[in-house]
Amino acid sequence: PSVNLPPELARVLTDYEAAWRSRNAAALAHLFAEDGFVLQGGRPPVRGRAGIEKAYAGAGGPLVLRAIAFETEGTVGYIIGGFARKEGEVDMGKFTLTLRKGTDGHWFIMSDMDNSNRRAQ
Repeated sequence: PSVNLPPELARVLTDYEAAWRSRNAAALAHLFAEDGFVLQGGRPPVRGRAGIEKAYAGAGGPLVLRAIAFETEGTVGYIIGGFARKEGEVDMGKFTLTLRKGTDGHWFIMSDMDNSNRRAQ
């Protein structure tokens, strides 16, 4: 079952969805901490906003994110969730976002790791 996130964490997911849907790699990269990571399956880690923007160039499309667990403690936190292409569809994969709160109180993604729910062939 999904869980409701506090507004400041829900914003991370809604901004991610919007940037991904519009194929806006720059907007997506700016959701990450300056030294954040993308940890995609079958690819080496990507670190830093410039690298993340480059890694996401041309990527995007329909996306719906939902949280299944979260926690924050001080300036760190996480969101665990699932993703699908459309609202109401069965999750096609899952993700973890580790978060760090900036000095302005804004939450940034420190790492984004996802994988498919399909079994490896």
